[in-house]
This record gives sequence, C-alpha cells and structure tokens, in this order.
Amino acid sequence: MTQHHSLCANTARAHPSCQLRTVFLATALLVFSLGNAAGQALPSVPLASQKDVALASDTSKATRMQLTVGNRRFTLTVADTDAARAFVSQLPLTLDMPDLNSNEKHAKLPKALPANAIRPGTISNGDLMLYGSDTLVLFYLGFESAYSYTRLGRVDDPSGLAQALGQGTARITFSRW
Repeated sequence: MTQHHSLCANTARAHPSCQLRTVFLATALLVFSLGNAAGQALPSVPLASQKDVALASDTSKATRMQLTVGNRRFTLTVADTDAARAFVSQLPLTLDMPDLNSNEKHAKLPKALPANAIRPGTISNGDLMLYGSDTLVLFYLGFESAYSYTRLGRVDDPSGLAQALGQGTARITFSRW
C-alpha cells in the first residue's frame, strides 16, 4: 500500500489505480452524505470477524522459504495454495533461470504442480508465480499483465532483487527456511 501512496503523491498524472481509488472514495462520500441528508439509514456492511483480522495480521504462522542468488538471500512468504505447497515439497531446488522481457526470470520445473491460474492484473516486484503447470516465474519488476498465473509466493522485501538477479540467466536456489 505504501508503494501506491507514494505513486499517487509523487506523480503529476495519477496512476490508474490512484484515479480508481479517488473515484471510489468520492462516490462513497457522496452516498454517505446523501443518506445522512435524507435521514435514511445507511446500508450495513459486515465487519471482518476477529478470526479474519487475526489471519490477515498474523504472518508469523505463514510458511517461509529462501531464495539465494549469488551471495544474496531473500525471504519469501509462501502462498496458501496447493501449488505452493507442492513447490515447497520439491525444495531444495536450484534452477538456471533465463531472463524474459527484462522483468522476469523463468524456468521449467522438474515436476508439474497443480495449477489454479487467475489473472492477477498487476504483477509486483518479488512475485513468485506458476505459468501453466510447470513454469516457475520470478518477477523483479512490477507491471500490468493480462496473463494468468497461479500464485506461489512473494519476496518479503524485494529491494535489491533486480540487481541481484542481473541481466541474462541467473542461478537461483530455492530452499526451506
């Protein structure tokens, strides 16, 4: 979220996600104002349960793994998906991952994983995804995408990831944490 706030505040022309958020907030304010002005009750929206809040805020129980490239190590939080659990079961795994489109490294996995692809829309620096059922993709730059992927995890702090991966093929070791 911090990345979007700085993106919205530091650009002369707002990013599309900032424009959408602004329209949403303005609409919500208008609906709230009209409901109160007419003396009508506002529609109730269920609040997140305590269990939902606990699950969203407790990352200490999340499965973690490490990515090592050269002498740099990065910690990843593993997604709660069947594909991610199947990927972790294959670790440790060292792959030579060629560059593609100057924003990702990719490699064919030794064993296919159960895919449940979705179109994420926005890809973020540090996203670890599965393309098809056997292609591992590590993104090191964010962008909008119409492709479908199965989420495997995300690098917790991707600062320096692009520099560590470099240009061309990178030898990357994935291991349990």
